[in-house]
Formats: sequence, structure tokens, C-alpha cells
Amino acid sequence: MYKPKIGITIGDVNGIGPEIIIKLLSDDRIFNQCIPVIYGSSKVVSYHKNIVEPRSFDYTNLSTIAYAKENTVNILNCWSENVNIMLGEITSEGGKYAALSLEKATQDLKSGDIDAIVTAPIHKQAMAKVNFGFPGHTEYITQFMEADESLMCMVRDDLRIGLVTNHVPINEVSSTISKGLIRKKLDLMHQMLIEDFGKEKPLIAVLGLNPHAGDGGVIGKEDDQVVRPAVIESKKRGQLVFGPFAADGFFGSGEYKKYDGILAMYHDQGLVPFKLLSFGQGVNFTAGLSVVRTSPDHGTGFDIAGQNQADPQSMRKALYLAIDTIRHRRNYKTWNENPLQKQNIHQGSDDFDPSEFEE
Repeated sequence: MYKPKIGITIGDVNGIGPEIIIKLLSDDRIFNQCIPVIYGSSKVVSYHKNIVEPRSFDYTNLSTIAYAKENTVNILNCWSENVNIMLGEITSEGGKYAALSLEKATQDLKSGDIDAIVTAPIHKQAMAKVNFGFPGHTEYITQFMEADESLMCMVRDDLRIGLVTNHVPINEVSSTISKGLIRKKLDLMHQMLIEDFGKEKPLIAVLGLNPHAGDGGVIGKEDDQVVRPAVIESKKRGQLVFGPFAADGFFGSGEYKKYDGILAMYHDQGLVPFKLLSFGQGVNFTAGLSVVRTSPDHGTGFDIAGQNQADPQSMRKALYLAIDTIRHRRNYKTWNENPLQKQNIHQGSDDFDPSEFEE
């Protein structure tokens, strides 16, 4: 079985990122599925290892990805100097080393030396202290990979919520949204559901921007003049797209369960219901890229950093979603090269059961 190389960025060294990485990779069953490579520093990992005290956590130090080994944790040292770790604090060092880890991992991802990256949480204020220049991972990786557009999507099992606008102030959302942007995001979600999640004819719901989806223009004109026309045009192009739906009733009534994907207009419209339904069990997935990137659905956890309380479950799911996506994309490519082979290909491996890793 092919084992993909998965790069794992260290995140903010003052947060829970290193802790959840150590807890995740201390289960050696993971080595049956991939070759994990932590982008960071063995010194930082050792510091957090002394807090976690895992039963088993051996690793190999690397100077370059070419020397990554199977059946062990690999640590690619992105810097050699000592780091002043201040658990739970927002510091420029936290931003600096998170950026170094991310930069090296995305370089190796772009060059094809690793198959995917899983990014541990960063803190926006710490990143701003070192002039990171991006609202978050999604925007950075999208530009680094020279993609015209991407889709930030939160995933748990059959719940997938994508965003038209990501980290945009609420007073700029309406002016940012356009019919063309919604159509682009719908195209990315449609492609993602087919190629990355194996949905041959995905059903997609679109949420309205305003309360009650505008109530026929009584509460804002955007839903009738921007959102609905985008939905209609996508339908004409053969996509099974429906809406716009009033967001509160859509989730409150359980309507969301009927769809393979849901497109929300702005950050909190999508992430608030997602985290109420799935917090700590979900994955942040960047769709629309030629590469695979996932992340846990939570932040740096400064309030519990260094207390050995962080739950690695979301990080674990992020790792396995990255592995599954690589597999789905390889199968999709094979099917389209020779559709007759599709009936002979079984997605996933017989020895992988994600439920074995749930806590």
C-alpha cells in the first residue's frame, strides 16, 4: 500500500499545537497509513513531550525531507536556535516560528516532496507581530500555490460547510459578495464533493445573506439580486444547487442533513452552527487547490496550553481526512483515465478503520 508523506506544521509553539501533535503521533498505528513529518524543531517537540509524557514517542531528526523514514515520527528541523517558549502567551517568537514551519512545509508541498499538509493552529495576533500579511492559513496557502481562488470548508462526516467570504469584517461582507464570487465558490464546492469526497451528483444548499433570506426584498436586496441569480445560473450549468435558504430555519429544522454541501455567505454564519454540531470533531479543509491541506477545527488553546488537557481528536481527523483525500483524488484520476476500471477499484484500504482511533 502506498504511504503518503504528510507534513504537519508545528503551529504556535506557545499553544496546544505541539501537544496535540505528540498525542496524535504517539499511536504507532498511524504509521500503517502514512509517513508523518513534523515541520518545526526537535527542541520544541522535546519541551512539549516532557509535558505530555507519552507512553511511546520516538522520532528521527531530518535536515531535508528526502531522508524521511517509514514507521517513525520524522522531525524536519526548520531552525536550529533555542526558542523562548512562553506557554499561553501571544509573542512575536510564537508567530516567527509558526511562519518558518509553514513556509518550509508549503515549499515541500508545492515541489511535490510531500503529499499533503496538516496545519496546527496559529494565533493571528502573534502572526501580525511578524508581519505575516495574511488573515490565516487558507489565504496564505492559496496565494503560495498560485491559485486564483479556494474554498474554506468545515467538514465532519457528512456535514460540509463552505464559505463565500472567509476572514472578512462583517461590515464588508455585503460589498464583497457578488454573483460571480458565489458561482466560483459553488464550482469549487461541486468539484470538491466529486473529486475529494466521491459524490457523483452532489446536492448543494446555499444560505441567504440576510435574515429570512431577505424576505422577498423586505430585509435587504442582496438575496434576490445577487444570491438567487447565482444559484439559478449554477443550476443551468448542471449543478444540483438549491436556495437561498434562511440560515436559522435551515439548521434548526435539520434541513442541512439532506445536502452533501452547504455554502454559507460569511464566516460566523457557517462556523457557528458547525461548531455547535461538531466542535472538536471537525476539520478545516481547503478546497480548490491542486494540493491537500487540512487543519483541526480549533485554535491555539492558550488557556489550556501546557496543562496536558488538549484533545487531539480534531487533529487526528484532519490527518485522516488528508490521507482519504489523497486516495480519493488518485482514484478519481484513474477512473477518468479509464472509466471501465472504476468498478474494480475500492476506495480505502481494508486495514483502515477510523473508528479505531476515536476517543
